[in-house]
Amino acid sequence: MQTPLVDQAELGDAVVPAGSEAQGRPRSVVVLGSTGSVGTQALDVIEREQGRFRVAGLVAGGGQVDLLARQVERFRPEVVAVADERAVPALREAVGPVPILAGAEGVAEVAAWPCDIVMNGITGAVGLTSTLAALSAGRVLALANKESLIIGGPLVKRLAAPGQILPVDSEHSALAQCLWAAGPSGYDPAAVRRLVVTASGGPFRGRSRAELTDVTPEQALKHPTWDMGTVITLNSATLVNKGLEVIEANLLFDIPFDRITVVVHPQSVIHSMVEFVDGSTIAQASPPDMRLPISLSLGWPSRVPGAARAVDWTKAHTWTFEPLDDEAFPAVALARHVGSQGGTAPAVYNAANEVCVAAFLAGRLPFLGIVDTVATVVEEHEISPAGSVEEVLAADAWARARARELTAGG
Repeated sequence: MQTPLVDQAELGDAVVPAGSEAQGRPRSVVVLGSTGSVGTQALDVIEREQGRFRVAGLVAGGGQVDLLARQVERFRPEVVAVADERAVPALREAVGPVPILAGAEGVAEVAAWPCDIVMNGITGAVGLTSTLAALSAGRVLALANKESLIIGGPLVKRLAAPGQILPVDSEHSALAQCLWAAGPSGYDPAAVRRLVVTASGGPFRGRSRAELTDVTPEQALKHPTWDMGTVITLNSATLVNKGLEVIEANLLFDIPFDRITVVVHPQSVIHSMVEFVDGSTIAQASPPDMRLPISLSLGWPSRVPGAARAVDWTKAHTWTFEPLDDEAFPAVALARHVGSQGGTAPAVYNAANEVCVAAFLAGRLPFLGIVDTVATVVEEHEISPAGSVEEVLAADAWARARARELTAGG
């Protein structure tokens, strides 16, 4: 059994770098994907805790220059990077003398920038190079970009020291908190019977497969409990996002797939649970608000007071749990399959899905066709070990090209 990436016995030393809070200065944070959902909420946490955190660097795609310029003006980072080099002139005019890097190399350079914590809030497979750059530089990585871990699992596990990665997804943050609360002796996988990952069920919970035939993008983008970006919201509607989270839980906590259970919990208050071998179950509960797991990853192993509101125990609550309907939502079972296969299979699953999501939003693919097409691409793929970045990116490119072929005339 490999060493888990998330190990609370190691987290304290990993997250509190020498010379930060011990010397009375704020932790320095580089925020990747600063104009996205996770990035803007991370900056909200940092702004409210200016004596505790400061922004060392900002990275964005370049499509929202005005927002990025406002962030630079507000937080005064040491460096800024944009993936799209065409955004540089307008950004430079707006922000003045702040160093601006551009393109993939510039983004990777800022991901490795000297700081205490790198928050990777980039969406999609494009976040892999930033994850690898941050880990290679020895930075503590607060990881919201689950795709980079999923597609580059062997590469990330080879680079990351125990405790160097802090999960930001609400489910994996919850699992880490439950394991952390289990006892002072450190994380013991042998004491865990199963991880229970909760899912809201998305906007189509309770519908049969036949009732999903005519789903529109507008319907799919109306998530009942979370306010997220377009891709992750659509992935929550298909439950691909939950499939990705199952693979991520396997990689982070080193628990086999047959001991990771998905349970539908529409209220989204219990974010995940850990069942132990003695029959006890520990759950993490809080109203849905990403600022809580974000703040915990930035402040770990300490908590940030007032990061989010708590459950109001003076009111009555009803929380329900339902089994997952694998026939209507086959994305999770498919994710278990590709996760068990390993190698480049998860990269193909993720890449094909990103293309299929775009095709659905463009009206070229029906809702049910998203996961069905991903399954076809996965079945056609010849798995390789994912031993290098080039190998992973080649599989990613092949899957995208094949998915485009399958969705071009849909």
